[in-house]
Amino acid sequence: MTSRELVYKTLEFRNDTGKVPRELWTLPWAGNTYPEELAAIMRDYPNDIVTVKPQYYDEFAVRSGEMYSPGEYIDEWGCKFNNVQEGIIGEVKEPIVQDEDWDDYENVHIPEELLSFKVEEVNAFCAATDKFVMAGCYPRPFEQLQFIRGTENLYIDLMMRPDNLFVFMRKMHDFYCRQLEKWGQTDVDALMIMDDWGTQNSLLINPKLWEEIFKPMYKDYIDIAKKYNKKMFMHSDGNTSSIIPHLIEIGLDAINTQVFCMDMDELEQFKGKITFWGEIDRQHILPNGTVEDVREAVSKVQNHFWANGGVIAQCEFGPGAKPENVRAVFERWAQ
Repeated sequence: MTSRELVYKTLEFRNDTGKVPRELWTLPWAGNTYPEELAAIMRDYPNDIVTVKPQYYDEFAVRSGEMYSPGEYIDEWGCKFNNVQEGIIGEVKEPIVQDEDWDDYENVHIPEELLSFKVEEVNAFCAATDKFVMAGCYPRPFEQLQFIRGTENLYIDLMMRPDNLFVFMRKMHDFYCRQLEKWGQTDVDALMIMDDWGTQNSLLINPKLWEEIFKPMYKDYIDIAKKYNKKMFMHSDGNTSSIIPHLIEIGLDAINTQVFCMDMDELEQFKGKITFWGEIDRQHILPNGTVEDVREAVSKVQNHFWANGGVIAQCEFGPGAKPENVRAVFERWAQ
């Protein structure tokens, strides 16, 4: 069975093989800090899921710098990130939109360049691998709005509702839909969206506000995936338990979220309804736990969510994680 077939069976709860598909996420920090250990883990436990990254785009009008290097990095939208640590992305300190009525929203660059990738290049990548291929785009409306306006300002704006905020959001949403439409017409297996929605204990905004403003946007994105017979994956940090039922309702296939911030007994009601795209506690267990702690954590995820599928053996090798603990994640899943 190929990796591609294994992932499809897992997402569709048809996986009676006992084998769980793998995916290791890494930040440059891991390769810089533990190059030999990382290489050995990736050699012994290769990923079943890969992301295609087109090599050709039109020249970006505003992007400059390096995302994971110290100094200033400007993203495709014109947001300026200040970074002080190698291998980790920085923070936006100066928002593009500074007017409380969003009258200056036209200062934001809509990155049409991201639509310039070559479909044939993506299709060639897909044809050359038997792994499950993810699209190389990540619509993230909530986070991008924070980068553009600043987090505290955006929270106020969502309550005060200046007209131009929603004028801009429609433009942003239209761009994301067109981006997903183009990726949907390639041979990738899945599209992906991402937004960090949770704090340690709850959602960052009132769940009713999320349901009113953002749920319809996500539904449009998922509908595009279904239109082209693609799976849809989503990443969100924090406690997202209040929105998981909505995400299931609108057809999300897999979610990567911090299940160790939530009550897994409560989350078990979603077993067989959505695939939990990994996550082993990277706040405490991966950096500070023992190998036995890691094995127990994997067993907990397996017991709560596996139902002839419904789990992908994913974890993140990020700042502070011990290489022996990351290895233990995949050793335990392979048993």
